[in-house]
Amino acid sequence: MLNKLTSVAQNISPELRKIIGNIGWLFGDRILRMGAGLIVGAWVARYLQPQQFGLFNYAGAYVALFTIISSLGLDQLVVRDIVRDPDCKDETLGTALALRIFGGIFTVIITAGTVFAFNRDSQLTTILATIMAFATIFNAFNTIEFWFQAQVKSKYTVIAKNTAFFLATLLRVVLIQMQAPLVAFAWAMVVESLLGAIGLIIAYKAKGQHLFQWRVSWQRAKVLLKESWALILSGFAIMVYVRIDQIMLGQLVGDKVVGFYSVAAKIAELWYFIASAIVGSVTPSIVKAREESRTLYYNKLQKLFNMMAVITFGLAIVMIFLSKPLIVLLFGQEYAPASSMLSIYIWSAVFGFFGWAKSIWIIAESQATYALITTCCGAAMNIGLNFWLIPIYGGNGAAIATVVSYAFTDYVLCFVYPPARQLGWIMTKALTFNYFTFKNLW
Repeated sequence: MLNKLTSVAQNISPELRKIIGNIGWLFGDRILRMGAGLIVGAWVARYLQPQQFGLFNYAGAYVALFTIISSLGLDQLVVRDIVRDPDCKDETLGTALALRIFGGIFTVIITAGTVFAFNRDSQLTTILATIMAFATIFNAFNTIEFWFQAQVKSKYTVIAKNTAFFLATLLRVVLIQMQAPLVAFAWAMVVESLLGAIGLIIAYKAKGQHLFQWRVSWQRAKVLLKESWALILSGFAIMVYVRIDQIMLGQLVGDKVVGFYSVAAKIAELWYFIASAIVGSVTPSIVKAREESRTLYYNKLQKLFNMMAVITFGLAIVMIFLSKPLIVLLFGQEYAPASSMLSIYIWSAVFGFFGWAKSIWIIAESQATYALITTCCGAAMNIGLNFWLIPIYGGNGAAIATVVSYAFTDYVLCFVYPPARQLGWIMTKALTFNYFTFKNLW
């Protein structure tokens, strides 16, 4: 057995070794964050109790809604351009950083205005959302991470961002011990973002790179924005159908139910680090494969979706049985109503993971307009389903709406648009576990 494993390891290509190593670092990062974040997050939830915890997440949902404005949909575009044209990386990165700083400032303004307009009777909601929105300005320095992604060297960003995360986690523990007010936890989010930016700058310099060599090209900015505008609108639509449920629950039912639902969503979405790590690591390989051979390109996509299906079905089935004991153990008996919501919500991960994988196809095929149309349809469906199901089933209704809208957006609509039909059949094979193999991943 050992000889067989040794033989398999020796036959792994250098490219696959690099990808596996990169995924390993990203997995390590997310697992550490998941463990510490879940424990301390549960501690915060217990401290705040469902009412205040619900208000905190209600305000955070508004911030999440407009976060795409701060990132401007540039993430994978920048990685793609660095892979295609490494000589222009300073101009690409510098321009992306400038755009994202302006985007962060605008996000603060639009978030504060929107929350105030819809919550005039709750000054605290506006204050919380405005403070949390300031984190998006410092998140602009996540642009540095794109260079590491293009080099498939996430080890350094993992160390930098984990350091910031653990310092911010310690800060949250101190706030609990001090019995700090709710607003203090909003400022902790900003501190974590600032520390993350500092860590990335240090990591970039440690690799012999220099931030001061970056340069801003407004011509390059026009090119990026011309291609990303559809991704911005698409990303906004995505955030609508990802976070509108919490906003609508707050408006239609109340902050306490938002607190329950937030716990369910937090546990279900906790696993998205797997999709993020895998997609971030294989994107350069799949983009290169498209330039070499369409057959190789779609073969790699098939294996990616196969992997996503196996992971998410396993998670969903396990979570059905563990949802209540897990929630009670971590968050306390007062959060027990969240267990039924989690048992439903977790199935959205199947199509959520597919959405992550599909983003590679969207970027490689320059199908930003398709992404925009489908996510707008999904957002509209989610809003309509929430209006219908929340008054009847409360948080469970919001969870059902999320699963249905995810499936409609990331899977069903592939068969409506001819260029995406091949991707739809790839997803069908993955969902039925047809054509699955662990061999020759890349």
